[in-house]
Amino acid sequence: MSQALPAPRPTKLLSADAAGIAEAAALLRDGGLVAMPTETVYGLAADATSGTAVAGIYAAKERPSFNPLISHLPDLASARRQGLFDANALALAQAFWPGPLTLVVPASSGCTVSELARAGLPSVALRVPAHPVAHAVLEAAGRPIAAPSANRSGRISATSAQHVLADLDGRIDAIIDAGATEVGVESTIVACLDGAPRLLRPGGVPRAAIEHLIGRPLVLAGEAGNAPIAAGMLSSHYAPAARVRLDADAPEDGEAWLGFGPGPDVPASLNLSPAGDLREAASNLFGYMRRLDEMGPRTIAVARIPEHGLGEAINDRLRRAAAPR
Repeated sequence: MSQALPAPRPTKLLSADAAGIAEAAALLRDGGLVAMPTETVYGLAADATSGTAVAGIYAAKERPSFNPLISHLPDLASARRQGLFDANALALAQAFWPGPLTLVVPASSGCTVSELARAGLPSVALRVPAHPVAHAVLEAAGRPIAAPSANRSGRISATSAQHVLADLDGRIDAIIDAGATEVGVESTIVACLDGAPRLLRPGGVPRAAIEHLIGRPLVLAGEAGNAPIAAGMLSSHYAPAARVRLDADAPEDGEAWLGFGPGPDVPASLNLSPAGDLREAASNLFGYMRRLDEMGPRTIAVARIPEHGLGEAINDRLRRAAAPR
C-alpha cells in the first residue's frame, strides 16, 4: 500500500559545492527530502532516525511501506554504532567500503535508524558510499541518512539530476546536481545475519569479488513467500511504462531497441555499449531505458546481456523491469 502523496513544494537545484552541501545537510536535519549523488545512482535522502522524514520518502516515491530502506553513513565506525558486524560483515566492510556494497546486519541495541526505515525488522541495511559529495553531506548531516534511489517506486532509477527532476519535481525539497553517476546500477546487497552471507541483490560489487574475499560461494536468497529484507527485492521493479522483452536478437515492428555490442542499427534504438563493455552498459542502463520509454513505444526489446560480472546486476534490473505488473 502506498503512502498519501506529498503536498506540492518547490524543488531547488543545488550546486555540488560547500554552500550546496551545507544547505542540503540543513534541510536533512530539518526533516526535508534531498536527492544526492552517490557513485551508484542518485539517492533520495532523508533523516533515517526520523519516522516522519522517512515517511516523506515513501510518500514522494509512492513506495510500498514493507520494503526497507538503506541507511548511509560516512564511515565504518558510524555504521558499527547502528549494526552488529560479524567477522564476515567486518571483512566485507573493510574491503569494499566506501563503495557500492550494502550490508544487512542485526540492528544494535543503540541503533537510531527508525522502525519505519527498517520496515519493522530486527536488521538494518547499511552502506558507506564512495561519492565525495555524498560523503560530505553525510558528515555535515551528522546522522544516518536513508537514501533509496531518487525515482518514483517501480520506475527507472535516476543517474542524473535531470532524471530526478523528471520524476520528483515538486515532491522533494532539493537536488544536488553533481553530474552523471559513475557505476550506474545500485549497490550489491549482502545479508550477514545468521551464518553464511547471502546475496540479496547483485550490484556494483561483483559477486565473484565478494566470494573471493569470504572464501566460499554466497548463498542466494529466495524471494517467494517472504517479505523483502532489503531494498530492490520486489519482483516487479525498475519498470518503464513500456513492456520489456528480454534476450531479443532484433526488434520487431513497433518496438524500441536497447542494444549491447554489435547489432542492428534501427530507429528508436540505443546501444548500452557498442564495444560490449559491461561497465559502460551499467552506467548507461537506466538513462537509456528512460530515453527509450519517453519515445512512447509499447515494447522495448533488449539484446542479450552476458550473465557475468556487472552483467549479473544489469540482468537482474532488466528481469525486474520485465516482470508482470
